[in-house]
Amino acid sequence: MTLPIISADERLSEQRGIKGCIFGKSGIGKTSLLWTLDAQSTLFFDLEAGDLAIEGWSGDTIRPRTWIECRDFAVFIGGPNPALRDDQVYSLAHYDAVCEQFGDPAALGKYQTVFIDSITVAGRLCFQWAKGQPQAVSERTGKPDMRGAYGLHGQEMIAWLTHLQHTRGKNVWFVGILDEKLDDFNRKTFVPQIDGSKTGNELPGIVDEVIAMAEVSPDGTDPYRAFVCHTLNPFGFPAKDRSGRLDQIEEPHLGRLMEKIGGPAKPAGERLTFSRPVPPAEIPNPEDDKGAQ
Repeated sequence: MTLPIISADERLSEQRGIKGCIFGKSGIGKTSLLWTLDAQSTLFFDLEAGDLAIEGWSGDTIRPRTWIECRDFAVFIGGPNPALRDDQVYSLAHYDAVCEQFGDPAALGKYQTVFIDSITVAGRLCFQWAKGQPQAVSERTGKPDMRGAYGLHGQEMIAWLTHLQHTRGKNVWFVGILDEKLDDFNRKTFVPQIDGSKTGNELPGIVDEVIAMAEVSPDGTDPYRAFVCHTLNPFGFPAKDRSGRLDQIEEPHLGRLMEKIGGPAKPAGERLTFSRPVPPAEIPNPEDDKGAQ
């Protein structure tokens, strides 16, 4: 047996999908981004039942109603995890059982993109399920233990997101609501609306792209909708671009955004840059001149 090294040529020739999440306030048009995708190669993972915005869209849809169904669809889309035991979720045994229920997974070959709307609702379904598990009940008193429920909820959500992240051959986009809050110093902050803190804290490290869909007005002009894509942005929105191909503000068109992410990579010298802001020039104080006289 030889060392299973993947050469640079093999790695560059692999088909790989984009994994990202798009956060924005309610009504900003997140679900309507489906209109910017190819309907024949997109699978709509409809958790919100809020598809009025895409009435007439001709793509296929699945509508899980429970957390168990969310996990089943995840393993059906992403395949089994060989590192897991047969008694664990996302294992080969779980995958085989789901394939027996749903049929041949080759039927998913036509889909290049999975659009999940929304991770906010997925978190609610997961938390509702977690509250009914033994970990959410105190062994000493027999009463509900919310700490145990939140702990299990965080583990389940991270496992679900990580499994979908490893679906290398497909684009997977999670959509969620962005909440605006004030911290202890009355400063405005933006956080994803997901039950518990673990998922929101760890999600940016799992996916490739974190996009904030928001109304911006960088030059003081009339606000317009846009994608904010860089971590360092003047608006304070959560954002991240692992590809290094996106500008700070992009057109709110998911299809063209993916084309740009899949385009030629920038040279390392352009991606790894360092610039320090130059301090303003010192303005002479007239009082100092009077003192010198």
